[in-house]
Amino acid sequence: MNLLQLQNANKTFGTKMLFNQASFSVNLGEHIGVIGPNGAGKSTLFKALVGQIELDSGQIIKSQQLKVGYLEQESDWNTQQSSEEFLEEHSLKKLWELKQIGEGLGLTEEHFKSPLHKLSGGYRMRMKLVYLIGQEPNLMLLDEPTNFLDLESILALESFLQSFEGAFLLISHDREFLRRTTESTLEIEAGEITKFPGQIDDYFEQKKQLREVLEAQKANQESKRKQIQEFIDRFGAKATKAKQAQSRMKQLDKMEVIELKDLSVTAKIQIPKPISTGREVLFLDSASLGYSDNLILKNVTLRLNRGFHLGIVGVNGAGKSTLLKSLAQKIPLLSGSLQVGYQVSLGFFSQHSADQLDLDDRVIDALEKAANRDVMRQEILNLAGSLLFAGDDIYKPIRVLSGGEKSRVALGQILLKKSPVLLLDEPTNHLDFETVEALTEALRDYEGTLVVISHDRSFIRRVSKQILEIKAGSVDIYPGTYDEYVWSIQNQKKQKIVEPEKSQSSFALSHPVNEKKVNPKEELKRQNVRNRELQSEIIRKEKVLNTLEQERSTKTLELNLLQGQKAIETVKLLKSLSEQINQLEEEIIVIMENLELGLKKSEELKNS
Repeated sequence: MNLLQLQNANKTFGTKMLFNQASFSVNLGEHIGVIGPNGAGKSTLFKALVGQIELDSGQIIKSQQLKVGYLEQESDWNTQQSSEEFLEEHSLKKLWELKQIGEGLGLTEEHFKSPLHKLSGGYRMRMKLVYLIGQEPNLMLLDEPTNFLDLESILALESFLQSFEGAFLLISHDREFLRRTTESTLEIEAGEITKFPGQIDDYFEQKKQLREVLEAQKANQESKRKQIQEFIDRFGAKATKAKQAQSRMKQLDKMEVIELKDLSVTAKIQIPKPISTGREVLFLDSASLGYSDNLILKNVTLRLNRGFHLGIVGVNGAGKSTLLKSLAQKIPLLSGSLQVGYQVSLGFFSQHSADQLDLDDRVIDALEKAANRDVMRQEILNLAGSLLFAGDDIYKPIRVLSGGEKSRVALGQILLKKSPVLLLDEPTNHLDFETVEALTEALRDYEGTLVVISHDRSFIRRVSKQILEIKAGSVDIYPGTYDEYVWSIQNQKKQKIVEPEKSQSSFALSHPVNEKKVNPKEELKRQNVRNRELQSEIIRKEKVLNTLEQERSTKTLELNLLQGQKAIETVKLLKSLSEQINQLEEEIIVIMENLELGLKKSEELKNS
């Protein structure tokens, strides 16, 4: 059943064509990710669907059962009422139900009793989500809902969307979030809207395959054209071949030209090589951090060496940004000391960095002013282009830029300084898919020291080599990978971090003392049996996983040929298969973790 259809839509802004005869439909229960370059028209589409703006032409056909809930990036909900009072007046669900949902998103009773305009950006977004859920929509339009949310809230939102029985369209540049919540992808690009079945990874694979097929068809067509043209050139003037030449000429005229759309510009960010430094670049010793009337972090000791890549994690309000500002010397330490290494300069980017821009500068001026004197102009132009300032855009005055564009200029300034230490607070906000990917690759290969805060799991997983967890006023190295940290949050079974010993590197962790066993040989025998059982279980589950993945691939291909009810049934089956696959993958990870612990235990018992 179609909830909503867009037919032959056209929309322009100034000279830019956003939609050109664009069409797509949303079926009951579909979970759709919406992607496309910045400025392609994603948010404009949502505003058109809810009637905030009008299309130039085309129509929107809505089912009588359609009930839309719209979560936009910015709204005018600035009521002086408490959030609790507003929700009671405007929601269909009971307040206690909404508070239960809000609790899962990290909202407290105090938040519900506060006016929305007094809440921070992250908590404001969560309250809007609760409000949206209270409308009981069967189609939700979600525009970057993970902005400002911490990991726990993202996981809670992810869980909610996975179980949401209605349909939704979700704009996000967070690849991991889309992978885990959507089953098809709506691409908005170059005036066209195209719907691809399958998850976000399937979308990229289908785009690649489609491109290869079209390139092969185009090459074959050009070969045929060349042959026909050669025949015409050779025999067109000969009376005996004139008729055939004319026929071939008509064939050439009728041949449909296969046009390949330009591939999305794959941005490549090249960060200038940082200035050389000594081994130790920064040392924070026994420090208390915060503000004069608000102690946030205490007894923090952190030693950073050249080349360390550190990801900071923790709930909103735990003190992640406070730590970064303290390292950047933007706020003074309450106690303790901070030592910066020889020739070390600090490049600090935050969500407020854009506020420091000179509004009278042009984009190119702002970048050139900030760049290290050894950076060539072409390098500056290349970086501007990769941050989506192409052509004449570099001559735009800062004052006419959007908030996101200003943020990108500020990020570019930091990357051009050749700073050996980069301190980055949510650098992927306001970037599209391609630019996030380019920044990820650049920072992963960055030779300097990196300390980064991000809610984008795919980004922080790839750029950070170690995880620093902030919790309950303390700062500790997490003894595991980022994936293990996420898993511990999902299962609410965080491992207790052992206090690092003070040594040459603050990253050295002491090892927990093994408990003595009464009979090590018997214990080793039992542990080896258990290890073999776990190995067998992994093999069994992986076989089931392979079968499910093959079935999903087959059904994804079939969906391209289906319409109507059969397409809806296949989409539901694909959703079920994806849920089974995700569950199996999580189970396998748990078993593998248990096996790793078991093998370590066996080794310890052998040596005891």
